[in-house]
Amino acid sequence: MALVPGEIVRLFRQHFGGAAPQIYRAPGRVNLIGEHTDYNLGFVFPIALEMACYAAIAPAAHDKLQVFSREANAGFAININEVAEAKPMHNWSDYVVGVARELARDAVPLKGADIYIASEVPAGSGLSSSAAIEVAIAMALLDGRELQPLEIAKLCQRAEGQFVGMPCGIMDQYAAVFGQKNAAIQIDCRSLTHNYVELPPNLRIIAVNSMVKHELGTSAYRERVAECRAAVEAIQQRYPEVQSLRDVTPEMFVEVEAQIPEIPRKRARHVITDSQRVLALGKAAEAGDLAEMGQLFVDSHRSMQHDYEITCAEIDFLVERALRIPAVYGARMTGGGFGGCTVNLLAPEVEERFRRELAADYKQKFNLDPIFYDCVPSPGASRM
Repeated sequence: MALVPGEIVRLFRQHFGGAAPQIYRAPGRVNLIGEHTDYNLGFVFPIALEMACYAAIAPAAHDKLQVFSREANAGFAININEVAEAKPMHNWSDYVVGVARELARDAVPLKGADIYIASEVPAGSGLSSSAAIEVAIAMALLDGRELQPLEIAKLCQRAEGQFVGMPCGIMDQYAAVFGQKNAAIQIDCRSLTHNYVELPPNLRIIAVNSMVKHELGTSAYRERVAECRAAVEAIQQRYPEVQSLRDVTPEMFVEVEAQIPEIPRKRARHVITDSQRVLALGKAAEAGDLAEMGQLFVDSHRSMQHDYEITCAEIDFLVERALRIPAVYGARMTGGGFGGCTVNLLAPEVEERFRRELAADYKQKFNLDPIFYDCVPSPGASRM
């Protein structure tokens, strides 16, 4: 059930007491296509979701950030004068402290405050719970002070990359800031600009949580970043002007792929083709071509499965089973990989069958109950 402001105020007062807080909201996101292309400065195509993280904040007489998380059922406090030199604790608090540290280092004055965090975005699902926390916290700590939306997204990306230690691209934070109702966001991760693309009205987007997150995910993410860099270095032997895989056209790749070592070559092929699929999906959505949108989903999943090698047995099963249902146009993994969610495009009239059959067969195969999320394109971060 979605949280409402009154409930968040009640939870805040129950924990901290005092006056009513100000509440800020930042959404999760589901990426429709363009996976692992953002840190290669390519294109991505997410939507912001209705499910969100909420940060309730009230000024306090003490000189600390005093923070409590409903989901972690834990809290911490840090002196505002020590934030700029804080060290990671390697738990959920890093998302909060990382953002506060970036603000402090950008000379944004921090004030003593009590902060209560409550999130509807499930952790480990590939729906970007971390960026939702980061952006909600940035909004709360700014508390009405002006900072351009793009600068908020970049600051939160720095927090995750430089403090949390995950070398992510900017897609998740960007989507949390710039989400729009009824539209996907086609983001150019090099220029940091975007277009809004309205999606066909006769379409359901449903994410299915596999309820698994294999530990390989974090280390493999860093490996993929390094492998893409190795591919760029090999391509630079022929095209020295190439700075990232974004600069490599499909034609250039065909010309040089024999000179790229096998593993970096496979990684590069996925990134280059998936970035092209982002552009193709935008055109197909504008044309209302559901069949083409679905085929692009399938092609993207196969690319992640065989070239980027980031899927897993549970995710592959959910994709293949979904595609056997008539009027399921397409299915693919979404997110970093090795578990998390699939995202599915389907006709509204088959939604009940889709949920019923997928749940039953997944339970029989893996003894797990998947969770289904309606993915409705929603607005970006805001004050409530």
